[in-house]
Amino acid sequence: MAGKRNGVLSNVHLRKNWKRWVRTYFDQPMAKKRRARTRAAKAQAIAPRPIAGAVRPIVRCSTNKNNHRERLGRGFSLEELAVAGIDRRYAPTIGISVDHRRKNRSVEALQQNVQRLKEYRSKLILFPRKLSVRKTGDSTPEEVQAVIDATKQSKTGKKVKQPSGPIMPVIKTVPKMEVRAVTADEKNFQAYITLRRQWRRAKLQGMREKK
Repeated sequence: MAGKRNGVLSNVHLRKNWKRWVRTYFDQPMAKKRRARTRAAKAQAIAPRPIAGAVRPIVRCSTNKNNHRERLGRGFSLEELAVAGIDRRYAPTIGISVDHRRKNRSVEALQQNVQRLKEYRSKLILFPRKLSVRKTGDSTPEEVQAVIDATKQSKTGKKVKQPSGPIMPVIKTVPKMEVRAVTADEKNFQAYITLRRQWRRAKLQGMREKK
């Protein structure tokens, strides 16, 4: 209950440095520009390589609930690299991520990622360390020159867009459901009663066998 008249307030809890605990975000617009400049500088430094980085394998999520879902993993296993004919130390130098801890549990997943590696290797344009000395595995001079010309400024003032997003992303296909009319037997089927009967039968099965 408040006091009467203009008296002194007893036990005032207002002696707190509240400004110390307040955080403002007035730098948000400038931080957005700073992040954009950082991304652009990073893309320019690694050009004409893709912005997303190395290619990654296709793995399945853990647990029985989500093991039907496919996603990109951390890196290719050593077994997948060996079957594809790529050295484990040479793979990171050509944009292939490696995970020495991962193990293959199924033949299907192994073959899927081996095929993924072979497809990536067939599309890869590998620049030689020296243009005058070409080693085994390097792209032809025509392919290298085509990439160099594409990254240069064109006459119209536009540049070829640098590849962004994940390399060889997972293509998720949704099976098409078959639509049909409901039959008369399905309409008359009593699902709840059938389930209750089966549950009751399973519960009392041992007791009935003893009799």
